[in-house]
Amino acid sequence: MRLRGRDPRAAPASSAGAGDARRLAPPGRNPFVHELRLSALQKAQVAIMTLTLFPIRLLAAAAMMLLAWPLALVASLGPAEQEPERPLALWRRVVDVLLKAIMRTMWFAGGFHRVAVKGRQALPTEAAILTLAPHSSYFDAIPVTMTMSSIVMKAESRDIPIWGTLIKYIRPVFVSRMDQDSRRKTVEVIKRRAQSSGKWPQIMIFPEGTCTNRTCLITFKPGAFIPGVPVQPVVLRYPNKLDTITWTWQGPGALKILWLTLCQFHNQVEIEFLPVYAPSEEEKEDPTLYASNVRHVMAEALGVSVTDYTFEDCRLALAEGQLRLPADTCLLEFARLLRGLGLKPEKLECDLDRHAESARMKQSRSLTLPKFAAQLGVPESEALQDLFALFDERGRGEVDMREYVVALSVVCRPSQTLDTIQLAFKMYGSQEDGSIDEHALSSILKTALGVAELAVTDLFRAIDQEEKGRITSADFERFAEAYPDFAEEHLYPQQTQSQSCTPTPPAPTPNGFCADFSPENSAAGAEPFRKKLD
Repeated sequence: MRLRGRDPRAAPASSAGAGDARRLAPPGRNPFVHELRLSALQKAQVAIMTLTLFPIRLLAAAAMMLLAWPLALVASLGPAEQEPERPLALWRRVVDVLLKAIMRTMWFAGGFHRVAVKGRQALPTEAAILTLAPHSSYFDAIPVTMTMSSIVMKAESRDIPIWGTLIKYIRPVFVSRMDQDSRRKTVEVIKRRAQSSGKWPQIMIFPEGTCTNRTCLITFKPGAFIPGVPVQPVVLRYPNKLDTITWTWQGPGALKILWLTLCQFHNQVEIEFLPVYAPSEEEKEDPTLYASNVRHVMAEALGVSVTDYTFEDCRLALAEGQLRLPADTCLLEFARLLRGLGLKPEKLECDLDRHAESARMKQSRSLTLPKFAAQLGVPESEALQDLFALFDERGRGEVDMREYVVALSVVCRPSQTLDTIQLAFKMYGSQEDGSIDEHALSSILKTALGVAELAVTDLFRAIDQEEKGRITSADFERFAEAYPDFAEEHLYPQQTQSQSCTPTPPAPTPNGFCADFSPENSAAGAEPFRKKLD
């Protein structure tokens, strides 16, 4: 597989609201990966700060939260969904001012000495919803504590000691990521609050639904835009020399991020309130179009690209299996293009056997674009041409159907490595004994990893101990069972060390600061993510 030769800074434009804009190539960096390298001087600084300022800052921050807890507890008593009194009672206004001051002191103690604010925050009557992006860390809570706006939170967050009480004070909208009915109710609550003419506090929503590394804006979930009311876009920047802020799916964990950030002399954050975006009638009827257009406005203000990668791509990018996808894999682009064709990977698994059977027939392995469209059952389009180009490495106008099936198997079953390999052996294997040579193994693994080049000679020789020049599926399975870390030893040293020094985390840590509450993206029945322990 290959990525098309286009500007690596660009990203695929959203099909909704993109107008006549040409689809662009995916971003140069995986938005779900954060590499953090410290120089020798920076390591020395962290060591000194760990023994001196770090414990003081940590204690000060904890003290501020303990100080805020009784105020938030008293102010949050009463029914959560009762409409707030207007105007607020004097004692509630005093509590609000005190809590804002305490929270600002907490961030100051953590090294955020100055929070730069640009633009003007709209009144609740002007914009009931504030959309914040990019979402990259739990430090994105800074604008929440500065404005005391409501947010959308995981339902489990309310049970966290102390922090849960502070959250309840801002009257959040709770959602369960795994409960379909909860998502629907959440949208209804947001819609009711947004259309209350300013009676409820503004709602801050992170429409990306997960944390990225801020190199681009991923697809916005439409939930914040379903009410069809004006929103105020808010962009966040962390212009620090060393990025200890970013907490995404692959990279430093939550505790390490906290430790390194508190060990910096000074941390910067910029919050820019953009002009209120009033939707057109067309956008009111189409929340996806509304979300896409707001995303383009925010991306332009940030000076970054947009990409159609989504929260669901995290499952593919960080799937646990014996074949770990590299940071520059084409399979994220492949999954995006499938979605653009209306072919959702989770619904395509039933087609794997049919496509594999077709690919086993020699005469149907290489397909032209019209035959490829007929095999997939979709019309010829620009999106299909882009998908076709991923597999047309030599530019001859033909693709090997076997490669498409291998890539589709990985996307549909990202953690089931051996199932994909077994399927590939059935397609590539000889009719006599189902064995393959080194060239076929290279084609299989390059496609399974979504890379253009891969050295497999060492792996093939390790499997082919009898030096027959061919291996079978049984040979591969025995080797994989005996050496479960075979990829780390035989593939990744050549494939990834020269391109990326990002270590594989022991376990991906899902972000739960702003849950995905869009009803059409519930992924009901899907395997749940690993619960966050930080």
